[in-house]
Amino acid sequence: MTALVEKRGVHIPVMLAEVLATLDPKPGEVYLDGTFGGGGYTRAILERADCTIWAIDRDPQAIARGAVLASAFPGRLHLVEGRFGDLLALLGSRGVDGLDGVVLDLGVSSFQIDDAARGFSFRMDGPLDMRMGGAGPSAADLVARLPADELADILFKFGEERQSRRIARAIVAARAVQPITTTAQLASIIRGVLPPDRSGIDPATRSFQALRIGVNEELVEIERALNQATRILRPGGRLVVVSFHSLEDRIVKHFMNDATGQAPGPSRHDPRGLLARAEAQFELVTRKALRPGAAEVADNPRARSARLRALRRLAVEEVAA
Repeated sequence: MTALVEKRGVHIPVMLAEVLATLDPKPGEVYLDGTFGGGGYTRAILERADCTIWAIDRDPQAIARGAVLASAFPGRLHLVEGRFGDLLALLGSRGVDGLDGVVLDLGVSSFQIDDAARGFSFRMDGPLDMRMGGAGPSAADLVARLPADELADILFKFGEERQSRRIARAIVAARAVQPITTTAQLASIIRGVLPPDRSGIDPATRSFQALRIGVNEELVEIERALNQATRILRPGGRLVVVSFHSLEDRIVKHFMNDATGQAPGPSRHDPRGLLARAEAQFELVTRKALRPGAAEVADNPRARSARLRALRRLAVEEVAA
């Protein structure tokens, strides 16, 4: 969820100080910002070190906004429209076969969520879209055509919504009366069947998250991006990931544990336990997820759920040792 605070016209992404300290950018190196968004991480990295950055975003509006930043760092910032799950192909076609660091800021950007016309938020009425890029079915398409059981599965799997079946039945009943085409319509349907949450969280929160993840295939993209990022990292290169909810963080945590040999081995009753484990090619930079400081959360409440995890590719001599 990039660019959550704005100071003097510059968008400041979540946990910026922690990202810079963990990535540790150096002059002459090459980095990837796989979730460019408002360009907050990219700008800070370029200002920190005389390096080169490739920046990917599937949102054409983000790429268009980035032109101003690219002009401020001629020859050092290269913008690429596409999915970060395709990073190997996107960079390979441009002659990039190695990186010294990758940063990924998962989830929806504040530019997207704060634009009513994009349809990400239930707090503003707008078309029920939720697409980060311009292609593929929108949230309105899913709500209009999926049977109740498939809708319920999406709400439960991607939103961890316990009342998913109840909400799905309400959506199917409502769409039989009139099409559901706006965020306000959908939010009203959900609020009509769920009581207010004692925590103050809007009853529509989890369902909107689930539909957004489903529309954009976000979890699949995260898994693809993590796998490809580690393949393109040079020895000593770092992968830094900021996530915002448990589904994302769980994927990142398990992936990094597996990559660094920290995952639990098979049971002693499992024949796979007799096989020698492959030598780990990576090490954890963060033993536990880093959290935003109290001052940042006070300044920007959206940051409260952020988690930062990172790993580093070992040099050949480190693996041998």
